[in-house]
Amino acid sequence: MLIEILTREELIRFKSELINEIKQVIKSEESKSKEWLRSSEVRALLKISSGTLQNLRIKGILRYEKIGSIFYYAYADIVQLMGELGV
Repeated sequence: MLIEILTREELIRFKSELINEIKQVIKSEESKSKEWLRSSEVRALLKISSGTLQNLRIKGILRYEKIGSIFYYAYADIVQLMGELGV
């Protein structure tokens, strides 16, 4: 039987790599599964301010649905806008 001993540094590096991979998987699954995004998510994706997002709504560049006081944006529309903006 072959026994390998890992150092503390190797375990820490493995932990860090594993956490990063899990974050990437979660992020990619969220973007695939989410059909509607909230304003904060759209601002983060497009890297824009809340004022800019409001201007996109007002000018009719970005469609939205408002439920209560929350604005929702279709993920497909965001992807299309990102393509047009070259983001």
